[in-house]
Amino acid sequence: MNTDPFEAARTAADYIANETGVDSHDIALVLGSGWGEAANLIGDTTATLSASEVPGFSAPAVEGHVGTIRSVLTRDGKRALVLGARTHYYEGKGVRSVVHGVRTAAAAGCRTMVLTNGCGGLNDNWSPGTPVLISDHINLTAASPLEGATFVDLTDLYSARIRSLAREVDPSLEEGVYAQFAGPQYETPAEVQYAKRIGADLVGMSTALEAIAARHAGMEVFGISLVTNLAAGISPVPLSHHEVLEAGQAAAKRISGLLANIIAKL
Repeated sequence: MNTDPFEAARTAADYIANETGVDSHDIALVLGSGWGEAANLIGDTTATLSASEVPGFSAPAVEGHVGTIRSVLTRDGKRALVLGARTHYYEGKGVRSVVHGVRTAAAAGCRTMVLTNGCGGLNDNWSPGTPVLISDHINLTAASPLEGATFVDLTDLYSARIRSLAREVDPSLEEGVYAQFAGPQYETPAEVQYAKRIGADLVGMSTALEAIAARHAGMEVFGISLVTNLAAGISPVPLSHHEVLEAGQAAAKRISGLLANIIAKL
């Protein structure tokens, strides 16, 4: 994406408004591995667009992600923009492409950004299928969506207010720090121990860069991870994307219902 990233986001938002017939959306959701069914539970889908037709978007490169952008009318009359086409940093398309969806959501009027993912867990008490609220992150990609002298405070990046609402839905929810690695290879056992020692509880290949862009755009950010596997060196078996997909499918109904109930409180 060689054009101004914010102008590109406005172009995409205008396209979405024209095609969906919805001038402004309130909440945006990026649904990662295991979370896709939530789109069917938060309300009625009134329009579905192919991501590859929306300016700046492309079809997802990862199995388990859907290639659509949906406009959903929620239970309480709000408008949710569900982004099923996430671009990962490891795809090599640049950070602007990674956060284009977030910036498009902001340009479409969204004031709340919900980021979900499937990830590796560093706490052996969190079995595959466990949802964990993200309280903070560690960006290990050596990249940022911010350009130039753009200084943004990330002290309270992940909304304490929304995490509190989430615990009203499910008081058993735990929270942890998410570390984003660049990928696409899984972390080595040594890298997992490094992440653990610097304060991470979860490891994955998304979310942190998107959260930074969302804060810069002035959105309230809520993050929630699905532990799909124990991380390398903690898990007794080799890691695979098939394992991630299986764990996501097994937990999909439960976690999607959880997320829908949280969205209903926003």
